[in-house]
Order: sequence, then C-alpha cells, then structure tokens
Amino acid sequence: MNGAAPLFRMEGISKRYGGVRALEKADLTVTAGSIHAILGENGAGKSTLIKVMAGVVAPDEGTMTLDGREVTFASPAAANQAGIVCIFQELSLIPELSVADNIVISDPPKRFGMIDRKAQRRLAEQALARAGAADIHPLALIKDLPLSRRQMVEIAKALARKPRILILDEATSALTAADVAKVFEVLKRLRQEGLALLYISHRMNEISELADQCTVFRNGRNVASYRAGSKSDNEVVELMIGREYSHIFPPKPTRPQTVAAPVLEARNLSWSDRLDNISLSVAAGEVVGLGGLDGQGQRELLLAFFGVLRGLSGQILVDGKPVSIASPAAASDDRITMALIPEDRKTEGLMLPMTVRENLSFAALDRLSKAGVIDRAAEQRLIDDMVELLAIKTAGLDIPVGALSGGNQQKVVIAKWLMRQPRIILLNDPTRGIDVGTKQELYQLMRKLADAGAAILFYSTDYDELIGCCDRVLVLYDGAIKRELVGADITEHALIASALNIHGGSGRAEQGEGA
Repeated sequence: MNGAAPLFRMEGISKRYGGVRALEKADLTVTAGSIHAILGENGAGKSTLIKVMAGVVAPDEGTMTLDGREVTFASPAAANQAGIVCIFQELSLIPELSVADNIVISDPPKRFGMIDRKAQRRLAEQALARAGAADIHPLALIKDLPLSRRQMVEIAKALARKPRILILDEATSALTAADVAKVFEVLKRLRQEGLALLYISHRMNEISELADQCTVFRNGRNVASYRAGSKSDNEVVELMIGREYSHIFPPKPTRPQTVAAPVLEARNLSWSDRLDNISLSVAAGEVVGLGGLDGQGQRELLLAFFGVLRGLSGQILVDGKPVSIASPAAASDDRITMALIPEDRKTEGLMLPMTVRENLSFAALDRLSKAGVIDRAAEQRLIDDMVELLAIKTAGLDIPVGALSGGNQQKVVIAKWLMRQPRIILLNDPTRGIDVGTKQELYQLMRKLADAGAAILFYSTDYDELIGCCDRVLVLYDGAIKRELVGADITEHALIASALNIHGGSGRAEQGEGA
C-alpha cells in the first residue's frame, strides 16, 4: 500500500490432497499497516492458503518470503515465532481450562519453575482488554461461556502472542453484533499500530467497512486483487463464483386466506430468565422466522422445542396434541419427527474425524437397521440421494468430514437430518460462515422442503434472509415475542425497529393472535 515494501509474499503456491487441487500457483502479497480481505466460495482455497501461511500444512511447491527473506514453517509454532498468528474458524480452546490458562497456554509465565498464576492472570487481563473483551473474567471456565464469548477469548489468545501478521478466518461469524463492533475497533487500532491483517469473511458489509485491499480466490487460484470499494458487491460475487450472479431468494408461494392447522405450537412457554411466556405456531408449508438482536432467547427457544432444556413451563403441541419432549431422541423419533440444525456445525453437528458416510447415516441408523444389522444397500441409496439433493462436493464418502469445506460440512449436517424425513425443521443460523453460492442453494432447499409440507422455524442473524425466506417473522426481545411481521410487512426497517423494541413499526405486537 502506498508503495510500501511487502511484509510477506507467497508466490506460485500449490497444494493437492490426493486428486483434489486445493491451491494452484496461488500468489498473495501482504503489507504492514493494512487489512487485506481474502474472498472466495467455500472450497476456493482460502483455508488451505492460510494453513500454508500459518505452518499447519506444507505446500507442494512455491515460495514464501518474510521481510524479503525466504521462509518455510515446519509447524504453527514456527510460524508463531516468526510473528504469524491465525485465528481459525474452528476454536482451539480447551473447554475444561480457564480463560487465562487458554490465553497463555503456549508460553505460561513461570516463577521458581512453577506457573506464576498472578502474572498469568495479569497477561490474560491485558490480552482481553486489547481484544475489547475486558468484561470476560480470566478465571472463568471456557465450557461455561457462550460461543460468542469463546470467540472473543480466541482473539485475545492470538493477540497475547504479539503477532506481526494476524489472520482472521471467519472470526466474527459466532459473535453478537455488539462484539463485532468491538472487534472492528480492535482491528482498526491494530492496523494503525502497523500490523498486517488478513481477513476472511463471507459478510460483504464487513469487507466494505474494514478492508484496504481484496484478493479473490476461485478453484485454488487468485483471480483478482483490487482496492477495496473499487468493485460492486455483484462484481465481487461474480469473480468468486465465475458466473453472473443475482442474489435472488426463491419466490414465496401465495398464501391461502385460511391458514393450515399448526404442526408445531408453543403455549406460554417459559424457561429461567431466557424465555418469557412464548406462544407461537408453525403450519405445514410455512417458513416462520425468528428475528431480533442476537441473544434474545432465539437459540433457547429452538433448544426448548428439541428437548434440550430442563425446567420448562407451558406447553408444546404437535398436530394439536400436547407432547412431552424430554430429549433430542424423543424430538426426532417417528412420533414427532423433528430435526434441529445446530449453530456450531463443528462441535454440535458433526463428528469431524469420522467419514462423510458415517456422519450422513448416523441419525438414521435406526431406520436403516433390522435386528441390529444395517441394510447397506438402503443406506447407500439414501446417501446417494442426499449427496445429489444437496450437491455435496466431496472427494469420496470415506474421507473424514472435517476435510470438506465449511459449506459442504453444513450440507452434511442438513442431509444427516433429512435422512430421517422430518416434518418439523428447526434451523439455528444455518448459513453462518458459508459462501454466497452455498447460501443460495440452502435458500432453495428450505423453500423446497416447505413446499413439500415441512414446518420450518428459522433463526437467522441476517435480516436479508428473514426478509427473503420467511412467510412470517416473530421478533424476540428479552426472551419474549414483541412483534409478528407478515408478508410485505417484513422489511429491514420493521425488523430493526422491532429488534430494538421501538413501538410504532408495522406488524402485530405483543404475541399477536396467530403468532
């Protein structure tokens, strides 16, 4: 930038996994004091690129230079030593340890040969403050923190290593809006301090706000580099997917005047201080959205329906009859046939070391077995149907599911549950951290499932998704439904006003009839 010599450069980097080309003659130039966005669909080569840069994998060919000198990294520790630190989309925290333990785990301060706990806590507090997360207690256990706070600890852990180059791979995908704002402040300050930042995100508004320079990858190659703001969003997306793109949601069907009988209902559902007297219904063929600021009870509501929470009051009804859902197994059995697509596919939706085949068939094994013996032919037919339906891209069914791109991992999570043919589908922010092309495929699938008779309850942090996909949106605030928006009333203005609990927007308020 501005004629400055590059801090780090990659030239002609290639990497193959068996017959799969992850990178092919890829180039990248990184400059100190700038934020460089890396764009591309899942599977475009972005993750492999940063793994090479961070010492996680070795390239098959190509060179890397740091401060003009050629370098190679035999391990992440070697890259860290050189000042290159990566915050991967998959968190690296140990749940049973404290925040402070995790932040200094690679190099804890010592005194008389023992870990200096006071110094450790002081270092952790400094790193948390630098990450804009001073409110997180350094002695809290990671397992007791929600996902968004864990992500902030991951950022603090990276900053504690005093990087020269900081790589962020979808680092805001699990954050609340408030935390995202704090992280943006931190990143802009780090840029001013002279750090080089590589930023990977599928959220175009984040790229617009943060980036100085952008590089687009497609099919393992860098296809364009340009100054941020010099191309429209549509032009960028077309570079990413290699074809003309129009961000169009599938058309919503015209709704009849008489609403179908509800498949799923809640009546006066309450739990702890997180859910407050919730009443709602979802009919067959409907996509009902859950809106509102993040953390207003939307996730807890989905978990309540799926039998995860204990101590609920109120009623859950399926097909008009009260049901007791004491566990996820009860929710997914043939009596109810409910599926939940979880928020965190890595830890809640998949068994990463196991194969694609095993992950796909796991939820439907009881349907595929007789007397404890799996019908392999039926299993294969069902798996083939799911791979075709969701266009899952994989080098084979017997490779670890963790080797797939993020978008294809999410497709496996969805396919796993579709193998049970659920009538009720709960979606917990399902497009978080996946590319625009895969998002469009999931929107089409959601509408196809609804048209086939599924009742869908869909939580999203993306207002465009709620507007484009939903027949109705229920906006939550402080654990209660404050407004119901229907049809043309589902607008960005109405969603934001309702999310902030500002009265006067369109829609029915305070658990409106038919909610």
